[in-house]
Amino acid sequence: MDLYVLRHAIAVPHGTEGYERDSDRPLTPRGARKMERIARGMKRLGVDIDVLLTSPFPRALQTAEIVHRVLKLKSDLVLTPHLAVGGDQEDLIREIMDNHSARGSVMICGHEPSLSELIAVLLSGKPDMHVTMKKGGLCRLSVSQLVYGRSAVLEWMLPPRVLTRVAR
Repeated sequence: MDLYVLRHAIAVPHGTEGYERDSDRPLTPRGARKMERIARGMKRLGVDIDVLLTSPFPRALQTAEIVHRVLKLKSDLVLTPHLAVGGDQEDLIREIMDNHSARGSVMICGHEPSLSELIAVLLSGKPDMHVTMKKGGLCRLSVSQLVYGRSAVLEWMLPPRVLTRVAR
């Protein structure tokens, strides 16, 4: 299975009036425009996704919706609390294995630092390996048997500036 890990795009800052709760923060207009270009870059790279799981927080959901639309995915978006801030990564792995293990490619869209910690665990078996996902960054892991622990190979990790350049 190919596991794509996507961090949400640029969101309104913490403490912005009207969005006092972190869980309510949406993408900024600039973040949405940039995510459009990033998704077009994904398309040009041939990113093909069978299922897209996302955090229910607006900034991640909006990011996933843009990717879903640009890549013209046929499957529905899957909202999971395990990708929300504070979500349980082991439960996320179980959800993927229980419901999506037959898929050739799965994308998850969520938040830092959880995504970097998950990548670290899947690559090294430990959450303390230094990995940083930029907003709108994408990582592709190759996995034969997904478990919470060392079970993946890094295929590539691209920052948003590279993905937007590919889109041109």
